[in-house]
Amino acid sequence: MRRSLSPFLLLLLPLFAFSQTQSIRGTVTDLESKIPIIGAAVVVLGSDPIIGTTTDIDGNFKLDKVEVGRVDVQVTYLGYSPRTFSGLVLQSGKELVLNVQMQEMVMKKEEVVVKATRKKDEVLNTMTTVSARVFSTEEASRYAGTRNDVSRMATNFAGVRGANDATNDIVIRGNSPTGLLWRLEEIDIPNPNHFGNLGSTGGPVSMLNANVLSNSDFLTGAFPSEYGNGVSGVFDLKMRHGNNEKHEFLGQIGFNGVELGAEGPFSKKSGASYLINFRYSTLALFALGGVDFGTGDAIPEYSDVSFKVRIPTKHAGIFEAFGMGGISSIEFLASQSEDDASNFYTQGGIDVYDRTMTGVAGLSHTYLFKNNSYLKTVIAGSTQLNQDVIDSVDLNKHPFDWYKQNFQDHRFQGLMYYKKKFNAKHNLKVGNRTTVFYSILQDSAFIPDWNDYQTLTDFDGVTALIQPFAQWQWRWNDSWTMNTGLHAQVLTLNGSYTIEPRWGLRWAVNPRHKLSLAYGLHSQMVALDKYFLVMEDSIGNREMPNKNLDFVKSHHVVLGYDWSLPFDMRLKLEAYYQYIYDAGIDSDSSSFSTLNIGSFSQDGPDNIVNGGVGTNYGLELTFEKFLSKGYYWLLTASLYDSKYRGSDGVWRNTVFNGNYVVNVLGGYELNLKRKNFKVKTPPPRIEQKDKRLARWNKKQDRKKNSQYSLKFDAKFTLAGGSRYTPIDINASALVKRAVYVDESAYSKQFEPYYRLDLSMTFRMSSGRITQEFMASCQNVTDKKNPLYNQYNPDQNRLVNVNQLGIYPLLQYRILF
Repeated sequence: MRRSLSPFLLLLLPLFAFSQTQSIRGTVTDLESKIPIIGAAVVVLGSDPIIGTTTDIDGNFKLDKVEVGRVDVQVTYLGYSPRTFSGLVLQSGKELVLNVQMQEMVMKKEEVVVKATRKKDEVLNTMTTVSARVFSTEEASRYAGTRNDVSRMATNFAGVRGANDATNDIVIRGNSPTGLLWRLEEIDIPNPNHFGNLGSTGGPVSMLNANVLSNSDFLTGAFPSEYGNGVSGVFDLKMRHGNNEKHEFLGQIGFNGVELGAEGPFSKKSGASYLINFRYSTLALFALGGVDFGTGDAIPEYSDVSFKVRIPTKHAGIFEAFGMGGISSIEFLASQSEDDASNFYTQGGIDVYDRTMTGVAGLSHTYLFKNNSYLKTVIAGSTQLNQDVIDSVDLNKHPFDWYKQNFQDHRFQGLMYYKKKFNAKHNLKVGNRTTVFYSILQDSAFIPDWNDYQTLTDFDGVTALIQPFAQWQWRWNDSWTMNTGLHAQVLTLNGSYTIEPRWGLRWAVNPRHKLSLAYGLHSQMVALDKYFLVMEDSIGNREMPNKNLDFVKSHHVVLGYDWSLPFDMRLKLEAYYQYIYDAGIDSDSSSFSTLNIGSFSQDGPDNIVNGGVGTNYGLELTFEKFLSKGYYWLLTASLYDSKYRGSDGVWRNTVFNGNYVVNVLGGYELNLKRKNFKVKTPPPRIEQKDKRLARWNKKQDRKKNSQYSLKFDAKFTLAGGSRYTPIDINASALVKRAVYVDESAYSKQFEPYYRLDLSMTFRMSSGRITQEFMASCQNVTDKKNPLYNQYNPDQNRLVNVNQLGIYPLLQYRILF
């Protein structure tokens, strides 16, 4: 019996109101000290008559009756560099709220000529010198093939590629996806993805909801000293504030989930606000109604929630609470399937029960001092749970327990830092981050020769990672800037420590040309389950061979050139070299290295030691036209080489060494205003009723002024094929499982990868309602891109397992 989904669909029905414009408001503050700027001029560029205002005593501004659509906003103040926000989407269903941070100029001028320029090279973290880009959540929804996922969006940037189509793991400059640091609201967080494993950084579906994120930074090398425990890159994510003046709501349904969101003020006088968003798996929801999408019994079920509460006070500072969490589960049951049944995922001969849970919650307090400084304190807790049970299924479809896993990673984190702006030239930031890990790591497997279970990991204990840091910025003038600092790490489990210098220099040759050079030493723990692996022999003796592993360390050197071209274009070149040492390798002679660990990596040895090395070097090109006049395009190209050396002393390609990746993407937006709209004459029965006539006229006016847009986006990716280790077919036939040729590890490469993605979005703004309809398709040509090589023991042959084929997606969103 099919169940009704009407309670969900009713929430997505249009509501009717009668407003044809929208407001833009926000706050303007000093970039370094967070002090409000009084009297800054805020103007909507291109408006006629000019729409503008100035900020009040608290730095707040509001622009009323701005026509919905794409708008450009400029903020200026004497003695500060102007800020221009271009291509902002103003929708009738939602106010546009801007938090503007302005940087004081070193060399003051009596008269400043302001030009509307777009500066994508300016990131939120001013201590960053190179290899960084600020991105908006609008880009995550605009670019074709991103699925509203910031990780998939990042694969469009130079030096970045996806590990595979099924998950959002990203490979940065040839590094393992595990080298990525995830940070939310200045707190290091575990894997923020559904079905993500402990120690990994990706998964099939992201928990990070683009509807609640604000503009954020993405860094790919030589990052500032406040970032630690990562060697490849950083996602420094910010959540936006809820609207503190009026309540707004969101509804969205797509292949990735059904979403409901709300935000608004607790009271308009207090300035306090809330923001919350909930999502539930579309496939699981439709399965309740009897709708089958072809996944058989393997239905991915997941749900997640994100929230933020902000409470500003007059004298006690700003208090914020934030959080994100999700649960997910899926079952592959060969014991209950019919002989001809099939799942979207092939798991023949076994029952798999997979359950994951991730949650993060925190509190922060920011106190502004009167001497251009502030103190910020954040405390947070997070948890990640992986529970798996795998049963072997015999020919009679009787399950038998084979493997059990219960991995729990609980973290308690505290961050405190003090930031001081001495003057326009000097800024200092010092602080400390301490993370306490409480880990429960247990798994066991059945050993037929013993007729009993062997304990693989059994740990229940506490360790801590302490990370003090200090960074200083010296702006000699408006052309020269030096960022320098120190970061340290101490792991209390075994006393490992490292001191990491960071340094960067940027020279603005003129307003259009910039040169940058940066260096950094970075380090990272190996995955927790590696430290706490327990080895047990047949008589019960147990040991932890990897407890004393040191950090994996990496030297980064990056040289960059940035050219701001006319017509809203930009050219950027970066050359980099990375030397990695103390990577985890096999204690015996083999090709294994932790530098090759990823979503589909092979099982490694039990006993791991430091001593592995690796190199990554390459050249990156970014050539783009920012969104203006209704269109944009982006071309990124990367040439790179990624090598490593294991315990056998042989230099090899890493599994991520594709050697090149090219992305070409662009889009065009058409504004479809209604022309020659004829206002209908009201029927006689309405003319006799004043109230009904007023409603009729408002309805006609709303139709006349409704805004429509149609947007087309496309993306094409070409990349070197994945590396893989050949399988010895004869040796595999003897043992009925894959036997890899270790001495030839990653010597083979699949054919080049390419993919074409297309999307189309129709947006309608009418009254206080904005509706969006999006249709997209990934891998339009259905290219069979190989993912890995698999041995089939029944047929004694090798089979290529391909990545996702053609993948259509639909989405509907309403804002009101």
